[in-house]
Amino acid sequence: MWEFSLNLKTENFEIAKSFFNAINSNISSIDGMITSHEENDYISILLAVNDRDEGKVKNFVSNTLIEIICTDFKDEYLTKYLLLPEHDIIGMTAFKKALLNFDRETDRFIIKKNLVLGNNLYLESFYQFRLRSLQDKWSELVSLSNENREYLLSRESFIDLLKFLVDNLDIGEDEISIVKEKDGYRIYNQKTEENQLLSEESIVSSVIDICPQKINLYFNESSKATNLLERIFEERITINQPIEKNIKKFKLN
Repeated sequence: MWEFSLNLKTENFEIAKSFFNAINSNISSIDGMITSHEENDYISILLAVNDRDEGKVKNFVSNTLIEIICTDFKDEYLTKYLLLPEHDIIGMTAFKKALLNFDRETDRFIIKKNLVLGNNLYLESFYQFRLRSLQDKWSELVSLSNENREYLLSRESFIDLLKFLVDNLDIGEDEISIVKEKDGYRIYNQKTEENQLLSEESIVSSVIDICPQKINLYFNESSKATNLLERIFEERITINQPIEKNIKKFKLN
C-alpha cells in the first residue's frame, strides 16, 4: 500500500481544502483512504491506496499540486511584488490574470521536474527551497512590469501590453460564446454544462483564463468590459445580434 502525507501551514487552509476535495473524489473511486488533521500549526492530508493504483494516484496528486503552485502560489507572489499604476478594476484584474497565465507551460515543467513524491511533502518548504528557479522566473516577469510602471500610466500603453500578454498565452479552447443577461454574463463552451453568472468586473479575466481561439459575443451593448475584450482579443471576436429565445443555441456541440 502506498501512503502519502501532504503538509501545509494552517494559514493555507483554503489551499488544503481545495487539494483535499480534488483528491477525495479520485480516491473514493478506487477504494482508497483519505483523512486530514491539524497539529502544531500544520494541516496534514493523509491518503493511502493499493499498490496497483500508486502510479495513477501519484500522477493525479502531482498534477493537482502543480496547478496549485501555478495558480495559488503565483497569485500570492504577484499580489506581493507587483507594483502597477491604478487603472479600473476590470483592467487591473485582467492584467494580473494575464501575468498569472503567462508562460504557464514552462512553470508546469519546472515544478514537475523538481517534484518527486515520496511518503510526505511539506508544500511551503518544497516551494521555498526546491523552486527557487521558478520564483526567479516570476521575479523577472514582475520586474519587467514594475520597471515599465510609468509607461503603463497611459491607458493605451496599458492595453497594448495587456494585448501582448494575451497574444502570447497558450490557446485553451477553440471556441466560446458569451451571452449577456440582466445581471451579468455567461460563457458557453464545449466542456461546461453549468455556466456561472459572471460580473462586469470578472468577465474579461475569465475569458483570459480560458484563452479561446474564437469568441462569439451574443449581444451588442457596449460597456467597459466588452470594450476591453474587443481591444485585447480583436480578430478572435465575432459580434452577433442578441438571440433571446433558445439559450441552448449558444452551446457548442
